[in-house]
Amino acid sequence: MNAHRPHPMMPVSNHDEISEQLAIVDMKAFLGLKIEPCQRLLLEKKVKPNFEAKKGEPARNHQELRKEMEKETSYQAWLTMNSVAQDMMWDAVGTCVDRQIEDLNKKAKIKNPKGSLTTNPGFEVPNYISARDIHRMPGNYHGTYGSEDVRQGALFDRGAVVYQMGRNGGYMNDIRGHTIVSHCFSRWSDIKPLKILDMGCTVGHSTLAIASYFPQAQTFAIDVGEGMLRYAHARAERLNIPVHFSQQNAEETNFPDNEFDLITSSAVLHETSGKALPKIFDECMRILKPGGVMSHLEVPSRMDDMDTWGRIRGDYEIQYNYEPFWKGALTADFHSLAEKSGFKEVTVGFQDATPKAVRGNKNFGGPSKGVHRSWLMISGVK
Repeated sequence: MNAHRPHPMMPVSNHDEISEQLAIVDMKAFLGLKIEPCQRLLLEKKVKPNFEAKKGEPARNHQELRKEMEKETSYQAWLTMNSVAQDMMWDAVGTCVDRQIEDLNKKAKIKNPKGSLTTNPGFEVPNYISARDIHRMPGNYHGTYGSEDVRQGALFDRGAVVYQMGRNGGYMNDIRGHTIVSHCFSRWSDIKPLKILDMGCTVGHSTLAIASYFPQAQTFAIDVGEGMLRYAHARAERLNIPVHFSQQNAEETNFPDNEFDLITSSAVLHETSGKALPKIFDECMRILKPGGVMSHLEVPSRMDDMDTWGRIRGDYEIQYNYEPFWKGALTADFHSLAEKSGFKEVTVGFQDATPKAVRGNKNFGGPSKGVHRSWLMISGVK
């Protein structure tokens, strides 16, 4: 398989498109590695000491200092360039996808599929998704442009290549899926689920990685996006991994009680809300079999561990990258939430990222190594 096209559903970039996408990758790297550290220095060397000297006491919280930072031209420029780079990325990828969308829609029509796809024309997308374009992605996770359309999935799949800059498993973007399994192997080295559910699957990046370790299992996956799921189904079939995709809300699914041995999600919880989070945990409890395992992966950051710049940087995600539950997820007491839902053996901690899970590994429980090098895991047993 072509390194730039790991499966037939991946949109192919021509010479000009790949050049533009690589230029955006370089721009985003420059902003993150060169310009952002300057903003930290601006805060620590100028804004914070000047503010506290003028006030005569330490700043009460990071919001006070963020307001002072917003007066600085350098910080204003960084905010603008970050947002523009993100918009440029989606625009470039969208142009690439639209050039070949008819071909992609045709390829998504699978004859004799091994898995399945179930959409719901009357499905109501939860407000925490529909209210804004998360990650500034036009159309968000749920956008659809017809009954046979796969554009949103193609946009997300190709966009992830640029957005992750190769740090999440290259063109497959599946390291988080391998890391979820690695966590399960770390805690339960003999785990052999026969029925798996992946919540918030998008195009199946993590879903297929998880399924690959358990070929004896039936794998199911749900998401709110119709076009996203249509693409995910075609992608899975082209990669010869049977998955049963359906359009559902993780807060309340149509699965019967005691149905699954393993339920997973990959960086999904922070895209929900404070009200949705306990409902999702309750739903996991309901549809897991007795002795079944819940294993959710989340961003490897906790608000209590962040310095002032880290918190200001988090506010950027909320205000400009349209991640409204960012702070809520980073301050959530996942341990208590899981226990309140009835889970036992609950553990919350950091798992080292890996492209290959090994049974009995000892890579869980240490400090966070940062984004893409480790991930927060929330797991428990029914």
